[in-house]
Amino acid sequence: MIRLSEVGKTYPDGTVAVQELDLEVGRGEMVCLVGPSGCGKSTTLKMINRLIEPTTGRIFLDGADVTDADPVQLRRGIGYVIQQIGLFPHQRVVTNVMTVPLLYGESKATARQRALELLETVGLDPATFADRYPHQLSGGQRQRVGVARALAANPPVLLMDEPFGAVDPVVRTKLQDEFLRVQRELGKTVVLVTHDIDEAVRMGDRVAVFAAGGRLAQYATPEELLARPADDFVADFVGSTRGLRRLSVTPIRLEHLEPLDGVNAGQLGAAIDLDSTLEEALATMLRDDKPMIGVKKGAAFVGVLTPNGVHSALRASLR
Repeated sequence: MIRLSEVGKTYPDGTVAVQELDLEVGRGEMVCLVGPSGCGKSTTLKMINRLIEPTTGRIFLDGADVTDADPVQLRRGIGYVIQQIGLFPHQRVVTNVMTVPLLYGESKATARQRALELLETVGLDPATFADRYPHQLSGGQRQRVGVARALAANPPVLLMDEPFGAVDPVVRTKLQDEFLRVQRELGKTVVLVTHDIDEAVRMGDRVAVFAAGGRLAQYATPEELLARPADDFVADFVGSTRGLRRLSVTPIRLEHLEPLDGVNAGQLGAAIDLDSTLEEALATMLRDDKPMIGVKKGAAFVGVLTPNGVHSALRASLR
């Protein structure tokens, strides 16, 4: 869906913001760009929609070279969400979301209906929030409105620059969960910039780790990134606790479960679903103070996960 081929950015004073970058994002995929401040991740994002013009290389969107296309026309197919969302303070929430469809020539009635549907999609009840003003919303609610506005023109691509960075950790987790739900529902192609490695491995189908000088140090799935860092920089960046982080991206699999036969029901914590992560399983064991946990697929029990099973799953993820 998005392909950057040898894309680079060097400023007139000689500063290299992004080195020759080859990066491909598949249709419906969410890719997180992560790295220390000044490493070129936000510059890369802005080159995709040509808010910053690349010095070298080509940019392809859905197979078409858009490097020299009309940037205004290009941006009509790309939603853009930033940390300080920039809602119009004197317009109601629904009017803020209607802005882009109206600019593209939609009727007021159609734009309003679309806006109301999107508020529902991002978890804001239109009956409660549509007629409020931005100053009447919490930071997390304003961020949801910003996402709704970016989706209002139904763009196939969504670019997000530190979208959850301005809210507290509890709200951030809720926003991440809500956006992951929206992403599964709508299937948009998303490129998200973050400085938070935990957010990157939680949100991304793949993660691009940038190093100083705009160098792409590694591009991998969260599981591969945490299990096999490409070099010392990546290993240091993901941290010495990357083994624990792997719990959050390693799914439970049938082959790591033990049979229910012979297990004393009193040893089991509350059951969890097979599509849960090892982190969720361990959290439930600790919460219930139980040595093992039942695992269900739908309404049926399929086995028991023990600490040995957790260890086996982690070892298997290294292969």
